[in-house]
Amino acid sequence: MIRMGQVMYLHKDAYVEYEKRHAELWPEMKAALKQYGATNYSIFLNKLNGQTFAYLEVPDIMTYNKIAETDICKKWWQYMEPLMDTNEDNSPVTTDLTEVFHLD
Repeated sequence: MIRMGQVMYLHKDAYVEYEKRHAELWPEMKAALKQYGATNYSIFLNKLNGQTFAYLEVPDIMTYNKIAETDICKKWWQYMEPLMDTNEDNSPVTTDLTEVFHLD
C-alpha cells in the first residue's frame, strides 16, 4: 500500500459545513473512492488556519488518480467548491506531502 498525505485549504467560515458534508458523503462518492483503491482515508482540520490534512492508502497512485475523470468526482468538487480553495476545474488546491517517517 502507498500512504498518501495532502494538505487542502478551507475557508474559515466553512468548517462546520465541510464536516457536515463529509458526514453525509454521498454513497456514489464513497463507492468511487473504494473502486479507485482508497482505503484508510481520514481528513483532519487545523481550525487555527483552515488547513486540512488528508491521509489515505492506495495500492496504485495512477489508478487512484483516475477518479478525477469520473462524473461523481467532478460533481463532488463542484459541491465542495464554495467551501475551499479550488482550481479552475473545481478540484481542491492541494499540496502533496512526502512521507519522511513511518512506524508500524
